[in-house]
Amino acid sequence: MERLVLVHGSVVGAGTTWAAQRPLAERFELVAVERPGFLPGPPVERVDFEADAGLVAGLLRDGDHLVGHSYGGVIALLAAAREPDALRSLTVVEPPATRVARGVPVVDEFAARGQELYAEARAGDPEAFLRRFLAAVGSALDPPSPLPPELERGAQLLAVERGPWEAEIPLEALRAARFPKLAVSGAHHPAFDAICDALERELAAERAVLPGFGHTVARHPEFNAVLADFVERATRA
Repeated sequence: MERLVLVHGSVVGAGTTWAAQRPLAERFELVAVERPGFLPGPPVERVDFEADAGLVAGLLRDGDHLVGHSYGGVIALLAAAREPDALRSLTVVEPPATRVARGVPVVDEFAARGQELYAEARAGDPEAFLRRFLAAVGSALDPPSPLPPELERGAQLLAVERGPWEAEIPLEALRAARFPKLAVSGAHHPAFDAICDALERELAAERAVLPGFGHTVARHPEFNAVLADFVERATRA
């Protein structure tokens, strides 16, 4: 049975992020990585994509299919470059890896606004910051107030998260890697679409667009079929 290693992004952990992928367990072995700091684990003082990429890379086995959403997509790109011979495929869903599309106005603006937003997080109210963050990335989530424990922890982690606009994605190494790549976006935010377009161009990646679910693209009713088809074709190859 092929193994899918799933890496979640910011705010919520693996269980919530990949809830819609549970039916895939009938066809694949699912390994949903719970990143440090997220419940039920203890909090951390710093969230860093480089450190988490090292963690994910250390979990990979030969023949794995790596899937990352949002901040987890940045982590997946970095982990894949560290262990290119281990992977059978790589899928990223709306990674905020803005440097891969630097010079595109909507992406540069997205990165600049992200830096301003994160700078406010250290001194602001976590709940207010979370709401601004969700609006900035195009999430449809409207969290209750007061925040439930998972979202309260997620808001706290956002305040100590290293901004993804700092990530230098090793495009040349990834382009040279033989495993297939897939970039998925939701046609709700021009910056995410432009980043995925850049990954398609720079990595010779396949491209999928699944509109209607904002940043939570993995909840689209066709996402599982798109992912399963890509994984199975990569396995046969």
